[in-house]
Order: sequence, then structure tokens, then C-alpha cells
Amino acid sequence: MGFHIPSTSPARKWLGFVAAIWVQAISGNNYTFSNYSDALKSLMSLTQLQLNNLSVAKDVGKAFGIFAGLASDRLPTPAILLIGSIEGFIGYGVQWLVVSGRIQPLPYWVMCIFLCMGGNSTTWMNTAILVTCIRNFRKNRGSVSGILKGYVGLSTAIFTDICSALFANDPSSFLLLLAVVPFVVCFTAVLFLREIPPSSTSAEEKDEVKYFGIINVVAVFIAVYLLAFDISGSRGTVFSQLFAAILLILLASPLFIPMYLMVKNFIRSNSVNLDFEGNNIAAVPFLAEQIVEKKDVGVETKKEMATVPVIGEDHTIFEAMRTVDFWILFFSFLCGVGTGLAVMNNLGQMGLAMGYVDVSILVSFTSIWGFFGRIISGSVSEYFIKKAAIPRPVWNAASQILMAIGYILMAMAMPGSLYIGSIVVGICYGVRLAVTVPTASELFGLKYYGLIYNVLILNLPLGSFLFSGLLAGLLYDAQATKTASGGNTCIGAHCYRLVFIVMAIACIVGFGLDVLLSIRTRSLYSKIYVSRKSKKSAVLS
Repeated sequence: MGFHIPSTSPARKWLGFVAAIWVQAISGNNYTFSNYSDALKSLMSLTQLQLNNLSVAKDVGKAFGIFAGLASDRLPTPAILLIGSIEGFIGYGVQWLVVSGRIQPLPYWVMCIFLCMGGNSTTWMNTAILVTCIRNFRKNRGSVSGILKGYVGLSTAIFTDICSALFANDPSSFLLLLAVVPFVVCFTAVLFLREIPPSSTSAEEKDEVKYFGIINVVAVFIAVYLLAFDISGSRGTVFSQLFAAILLILLASPLFIPMYLMVKNFIRSNSVNLDFEGNNIAAVPFLAEQIVEKKDVGVETKKEMATVPVIGEDHTIFEAMRTVDFWILFFSFLCGVGTGLAVMNNLGQMGLAMGYVDVSILVSFTSIWGFFGRIISGSVSEYFIKKAAIPRPVWNAASQILMAIGYILMAMAMPGSLYIGSIVVGICYGVRLAVTVPTASELFGLKYYGLIYNVLILNLPLGSFLFSGLLAGLLYDAQATKTASGGNTCIGAHCYRLVFIVMAIACIVGFGLDVLLSIRTRSLYSKIYVSRKSKKSAVLS
């Protein structure tokens, strides 16, 4: 029989999830702008407002993620991944040609187009990954979101640290990595990632929880490993190469899970008695789950014939946009991710203005602590739904208050405040992404989730334009002095103080919206809690 993997085998599903992890580990390139923004500013003689508008163009690419959302219901997952990888290769490839000096600097508007393409490429990757994996593991969507979004957060540190280790933070080499690596990884992932029926027995659900726990441990180890590299100081060539090799091994280590399942399946398939017995055991829980699952209003459609769906049932995008809950979620998301993006896009200039010599470590800190925010909040929010019916938006509210405190610390400009602030913003931005993704699927269903997710992601370009392009750019330029090359510069805590204060106020507004959404969704999460308890009782009986 060999190691043939059936199309519905758990091994195939987990092999696809590992491939999804790899894609997410390289699809956070949209957050790395600070690593090469100063090179673009010098090469093109830009003002800070012009540079910030380039970063906005990068984020505007996410606005076209609507096309990825529409395609997710019409094209297979491999096709969506291929579109994203090719677009990213072109977008970042052209930027590499410019920064490396292989071609002359392109006109400003042309550069905006290629940055937009680079930004849009990640929407295709993320849509393919999130929609497929949440459908494959719908009973553990909080853990799925936390892990996948966590690796997106780590990807900035992965790219930054590998470039630092192997290429001494050279901007052109960094852009070459952003162009080539996602292209290669996505072409690998198309071989494995497919939509597969979710778990059908309680034993499979328990296994899922166990395997997600293992992947969480590996991910935390990778994050600590990256953090240790960041604070290790000066490094020799051999040490740096060894670091990169071990990092690649760690990223490949989750393959142990599908390999273990393949061996387990091989042993079982060669034992007729075990195979027959396993089929009989699985039959009853499967039927029982199908009956109980009809009652799960937080996951599947309860009233297929209803003309107006209620919260918890499948909504089209137009039905979702007619609800108050959608707009509360939308604008609270804007307050969190919009302000967070402003910090990420301007972290390089913020560091230079406040006297920090090495700003790359700030970018890496934001990425690594963003990972902890994503992976912990995904699992914690899932745990407390199952144990106490606590609405998922509660965790968004907590992150908004903490983020406001972080901005106030940065506005005070005390020694080390930018380090502390970048950590706090990273954690809270990660929580915001990891919690909002499954929340949207629970409120509005999975049937049209790809499009609903990409409409929510419109907050990224909108937030980037409002908080980074307008707020940070205009206020910085108002404080800056002209340089001989035609650009400008600003040194001192005053350069960004008012920016931080305004963003802290925005986070307080977001906190109020999240508290309101938590109150409005209490009954939904109570129903999810009750349905899961009922399912466990039915399976046991």
C-alpha cells in the first residue's frame, strides 16, 4: 500500500497546514518597509510626506484584496496562491532593481504602482491560507488564526534577521529576499494546500488540540530564538550562517506531525482488523456530530430558508454590511490596525528622530512581540469561549487600552520608551489581527468569509492613509527642516509627540467600540458555548 495519502486523510490536512505556516512565515513582507524606506528616501530625494505616501501605496494594495476575496469562492486555492506569488515577485523585484542601482529611479507614481503590487500580493496569499485552514479546522478557528497570524508577525523578524546575518542589513539584498523567497515558497505550497472536510470525531478534535499545542511550542521557540539573536550583539560570519541554518530547521520542524500521521496511517492500513475496527468506531460519533452540528448557530447556518440571517449565520457581504455589528467591528479594527501600521511604517524615522542608532532591532522587536500577541490571544480567546462563553471582542478591548498606554509612553520620550512602546504596539497589533479574524467568521459565517475578511482588511490601507500618510507625514514635515538634497529631516522627541497623542485617543475610541461589541455578542457566544457542551455530551452518550 505504501505511503499513499487519501484526499480526506488527517495527514494531508496537516501537511497543508504546515505549508500554510510556511506561506505565512514569508507573507509579512508588507510590514518590512522600515528596513529599506531610508534607502528609497535618499535615492529619490523624498520628503517624509512623500515617503509616507509610498508606504500608503503599499498598503493601498490591500484595498484590492477584494478581488482575492471574490476569487476565493471561484478559484481553487493553488490558483490564488500563484497569483499572489507572481504579483509579489514583480512588485518587490522592481523595487530591488531600483535600490540595487541596476536601473535608474523610476518616476514617483510608477514606484507607487509597484509598491501597491507588492502589498496586494499578500492579500492573495493570506486569503488562500486563512479561508482554507479555517474551513479545514473550523472547531479550532481561534488557534488556527493565532498560529497563522503569529507566523505573519514573525515573518518580519525572519526576513530582517536573515538579512542581518547574511547580508549585513543591505537594503537591496533585503528586497531581493522579499521578491524571491515568497515566490518559491508559494510554488511549494500549491502542491499540498487543499480544502478538506473538518474533523468528524471527538478523537480527531482532541488530536487537533494536541497538534496545535505542539506547533504553538515550536513557534514560541522560534520567536525566542529570533529574540536572542537580536540581543546577541556583534556576530561573526560563521555564527550568522549557523543561526540561519538552525532557523530553517526550526521552520521545517512542524513537518513531524504529518509525517507521524502518515506512518500511523501506513501501519493501520496494513492491519485489516485494525482498519475494520477503526471504521466501525468512527461511524457513530460522525453521525452524532452531524446531528448536533446542525444546532451550532455560531458555526453553521441554522435556518437555511430564512430571508434575513441573524448574527451567527452565513451572511453575504451586503447582508453583513447592513448590520450594526459589522460596522462596530470595522471601525474598532481601524483604530487598532491603523495606528499600529503608522508605527510600523515610520519606525525607522521614529528611531532616527529620537537618537536610536540601530532601528532594525526595533522593527524586529515589533515583529516578534506581535507574534506573541497573535499566538497567545488566538489560543486564549478560544479557551475562554469553550470554558466560560467570554465573547472574543473582550480581548480586542483589552489590547486597545494597552496600545493607548504604549503610545503615551512613546510620546513621553523617556530613555528606552521607544523599545517599550514598540513591544507594546507589536503585542496589541497582533491581538487585534488574531482575534478579529475568527470573530468575523463567527458573526457572519464561513460561506462568504473570503470576501468579508478582505472588506475588513480595507482598514489596513485606510488606516495607513489616515494615520501614516496624513497624520504622521504632515505633522513630521511641519517640524522638519529642509536638506540640501531636497528632502527633509527632524531630530528630537517633538517630531512625533503629537502623532502619538492622537493615536492614543483613537485607541480609547476603539476600546469603547470593542466593549459595545462584546455586550452585543454575549448571547451569540453563550449559544456557541452551549452547543459545544451539548455536542460533547451527545458524543459521550
